[in-house]
Amino acid sequence: MTTPIAPPPVPPMRESLVDVAGRRIFVAETGDGPSVLLLHGGGPGASGVSNYSRNIAELAERYRVIVPDLPGYGRSTKGMNGTDPFGHLADGIRGLLDALGLGKAHLVGNSYGGACALRLALDTPDRVDRMVLMGPGGIGTTRALPTPGLSSLLDYYAGDGPSRPKLERFIRTYLVFNAADVPDSVIDARYEASIDPEVIAAPPLRRPSGPNALRTLWKMDLTRDERLARLPVPTLVLWGAADKVNRPSGGRMLAARMPDCDLYEVANTGHWVQFERAALFNRLCADFLAGHR
Repeated sequence: MTTPIAPPPVPPMRESLVDVAGRRIFVAETGDGPSVLLLHGGGPGASGVSNYSRNIAELAERYRVIVPDLPGYGRSTKGMNGTDPFGHLADGIRGLLDALGLGKAHLVGNSYGGACALRLALDTPDRVDRMVLMGPGGIGTTRALPTPGLSSLLDYYAGDGPSRPKLERFIRTYLVFNAADVPDSVIDARYEASIDPEVIAAPPLRRPSGPNALRTLWKMDLTRDERLARLPVPTLVLWGAADKVNRPSGGRMLAARMPDCDLYEVANTGHWVQFERAALFNRLCADFLAGHR
């Protein structure tokens, strides 16, 4: 059996709780240089530092790395606006930029965090310098049925509720290409975070429901947004060729629609490019943000 690769130690980070419109956003940061926000995915128990544990140290050699827990996750205030989840996330991160005194920053987003970054860029492109998206959510979601991986993610709090076996199945079967690459400790930590009573009471990622569900679904498919074709932000899209959560065809959709978008499809990789192919991701991300293409 393959032994999981231990991530490099995360460097000491400055931690704070930042007030944004009466809600708290937890932030950890380290390094100096141009500011880069790392926005994590939306799986059960996700948080910023844990999702980017294999990337923070290397990126911090060249950048001021800012790692928030997205609204609804980790140590940030729980609860989401279910009628416009991506807009809610984008508003929270834009408010965080304001609170940190940042007129503009680079955005790096995986999955749910990628959808947040893209929505923020669509709403206020002047606030985003460059953008890196890894298997972002909200790409072509109204054009096909949900993947088995996305269904597994959305069902985590449904039925008999959250459990460690359910979370392990999602991570090892759907999140990554090589199940043995994920240490048990990662699953343990995410499971404990996923059963926070506040999170169970208001899961931050769920299927839209109610009378406005169709309107919400349409709004959450960012390929339906006409502004995408005019978005001036230089963007690098990284997509695992074996992604079972968000279809790799989404990368080609973005490359075809966005005027300044590079696409890199990563072989033998699932939904978690920054974790599964950390060395490749760190190199491509750091160089792209520095303007090297």
